[in-house]
Amino acid sequence: MADTLVVRDYADDDWPQVWPLIEEVVRAGDTFPYPTDLTEAEARPLWLENGPGGRTTVATDGPLVLGTAKMGRNRPGPGSHVATASYMVAADARGRGVGRALVVESLEWARQSGYAAMQFNAVVATNTAAVRLYESLGFTVVGTVPRAHELPTGERVGLRIMHIDL
Repeated sequence: MADTLVVRDYADDDWPQVWPLIEEVVRAGDTFPYPTDLTEAEARPLWLENGPGGRTTVATDGPLVLGTAKMGRNRPGPGSHVATASYMVAADARGRGVGRALVVESLEWARQSGYAAMQFNAVVATNTAAVRLYESLGFTVVGTVPRAHELPTGERVGLRIMHIDL
């Protein structure tokens, strides 16, 4: 897959593949802090980062969208020098380097865009694959909000805040 995996800017004709991917991830309720009943109409403006300092990408293998990322400013004003990003990978593409490619590309974009750091505000603590990936790329956990994410089982787990200087 590494030879055919391409991370590129999102195009409007990607949405028919991006929405089912988003829907799959949010319906599961175990790795992403979006409402599990998120509608397509709500998801599109929430996911597509088209404003100043923002970007949406897709990871593709030929015509297939395997993952997507959104990135931009973590906060406006005095915090606008810190980027943030979110990633979603299709269940059948996990473990194949798609997430890593999306994260690496977003870090390169943030550096080139002049951001001083990147911060993730809400990494579900039980999403150990994501935490391990981010740590392997230099992120550190700077805090955990206890019991801030409710899993479908009703168990409440922490949300990790992760950071990397660029």
